[in-house]
Amino acid sequence: MTTTSHESGPDFSRNNGLLPAIAQDAGSGKVLMMAWMNAEAYQETVRTGRAVYFSRSRNKLWYKGEESGHVQTVEQLLVDCDRDTILMKVRQQGAACHEGYESCFFTEVTESGLNIIEKQLVDPDEVYNK
Repeated sequence: MTTTSHESGPDFSRNNGLLPAIAQDAGSGKVLMMAWMNAEAYQETVRTGRAVYFSRSRNKLWYKGEESGHVQTVEQLLVDCDRDTILMKVRQQGAACHEGYESCFFTEVTESGLNIIEKQLVDPDEVYNK
């Protein structure tokens, strides 16, 4: 296998400077969540080794776990071949989903409707002091 080094990382020049960032459990491979990163969030993730996203609703950096304590420690940071999607293999502490589930993908779509297929790990009202 040949290994080469690329000088540039993700291409933030597209999509209004935001790229999808997928968090995947480093152990199980389960997809935990998808959020957005801008260049600053990406650089902060690289610098700290913890997942940092860009919150579109708050228009600021969002340090995963800053309110809940459910941080994501990044084990491996990958970028796809087009450099427009980021994949992070993480160690998740607590629930990844703000609704209290291990993964944001806890709802299965079937012909007869939607089914919740995971158990809620925490009560979001207690975690976020609502």
